[in-house]
Amino acid sequence: MQLVARAVFGIVNWRARRGLAENAEAESGPVAADHSAKHAALRTGVRGETYAYWYLRRCGYVIVSRNFTVPGLKGEIDLAGYDGKVLAFVEVKTRSMDSAKGDGLSLPEDAITPSKKRALARMARVFMAEWRIPNAPCRFDVLAIESRAGQKPVLRLHKDCFGISGR
Repeated sequence: MQLVARAVFGIVNWRARRGLAENAEAESGPVAADHSAKHAALRTGVRGETYAYWYLRRCGYVIVSRNFTVPGLKGEIDLAGYDGKVLAFVEVKTRSMDSAKGDGLSLPEDAITPSKKRALARMARVFMAEWRIPNAPCRFDVLAIESRAGQKPVLRLHKDCFGISGR
């Protein structure tokens, strides 16, 4: 199965050779430009998560859930899967790095704040209860993706960033 994941990631990686973000062109007026920019950011995030999914599969992860949400709790767990015998909850952070605009001063990893960690830990406890695996060894990974226009994305996988307590 890893052979298939390698082949699909090769295709996805080739498609991303010019970056994950699309050129956001303003249609007309500030409201349309704002809507267009939000839409472009959402599409970049979806592309980043798809890229991350196939990258992790290529690395040997067995993904069991994507975009897990809990009613009443803010946020989601982007990807959950097994890396060997360890259940890894993976937070994917994709950033378009455009030096011409002065964007990209902060790294994607910087978006994982203490409150985000607590929310992820809370959702992970619910996930483990729903899947009836309360004592499984688990960890939180962060996959940071920097996408520059005209270049392949740069990935950094940080394993075991914080514990289930969210600290």
